[in-house]
Amino acid sequence: MKKWLILALALFVLTACNNKEESNTESSVNSDKESTVGYEMLGDSIVGAEDIPKEAEKEILAAFDEFVASFNSKDINRYIKTLSKKPQGFDIEEDKEYVQNIFSRYDIERTASDVTIVKYNENEAHVYANLQDKGIEIKTNAEFNDSGRQVTVFIKEDGAWKVTRVAYLGDAVIK
Repeated sequence: MKKWLILALALFVLTACNNKEESNTESSVNSDKESTVGYEMLGDSIVGAEDIPKEAEKEILAAFDEFVASFNSKDINRYIKTLSKKPQGFDIEEDKEYVQNIFSRYDIERTASDVTIVKYNENEAHVYANLQDKGIEIKTNAEFNDSGRQVTVFIKEDGAWKVTRVAYLGDAVIK
């Protein structure tokens, strides 16, 4: 596979992400405040947050599922509805333009596994997931398969959980 396609895909998978760290704890700094995006591993297992109210857990996981499903649907309006109106980790208009470009260039399917809420309070939740992106570049029919780990940060906004930041660590190797 061409190096540029893998590089483009690695950038693509970031979608709303602006930050990467090469460790099990990923961090992001906002100009207004400093906060950490991360997860802990115990052996090969992700450590989930404790004491999450069942209803909140259900709402957060549903919001994450909709974030992935909206991306897979290639429906930009549906995708934008999953994002915070005032995100901390990206610019909505830039992300919208970027994702529209991706939707027009690639036929892609994203799947998530090991979805775990790793940090929770009543206003913010961090959701860890292993992501797998498979698809083709429409123009060239070049296939790609990329995987990585992602922490998606949600905030409570107007009574709903919305994406405010994404930290992604890809597993792709350029050959």
